[in-house]
Amino acid sequence: MKLNRDPRFKQGIFTPKHQHKFIGSKAVYRSSFELKFFRWADENSNVLVWGSENIIVPYISPVDGKAHRYYVDNFVVIKEGAQTKKYLIEIKPFSQTQPPQASKRKKQQTIVYEQVQWVVNNAKWSAAKAYAKKHDAEFLIITEKDLF
Repeated sequence: MKLNRDPRFKQGIFTPKHQHKFIGSKAVYRSSFELKFFRWADENSNVLVWGSENIIVPYISPVDGKAHRYYVDNFVVIKEGAQTKKYLIEIKPFSQTQPPQASKRKKQQTIVYEQVQWVVNNAKWSAAKAYAKKHDAEFLIITEKDLF
């Protein structure tokens, strides 16, 4: 698998120390946030199983009305006390979890791009919540505020 790198972000392939917990062949991180989460999942003794981009959720894009596939960032099974819980986890910068705000400093093109991303992400997240509920799991969005 070739990794299309964006020089603005820390990207690479993470090699789990606890391979028996990892589902999949490669853990590709596309940001320092994802790398931090991978390290946490790998090292946390309460995490029983985890995977990266191994859950695919179909959704309809509000932009083009067509079916697309959403690769959820992570899947984890965590022991919480006497219970075991499953989570689908999306990792995003906090700013991308809020509705975009227009400002005088932003170009019109940037504002339109952010609005499109916002509606598409919300369609993905709604589909992921429904998928998680159907599969006895919970969908969470984690930001840098949760990781650091």
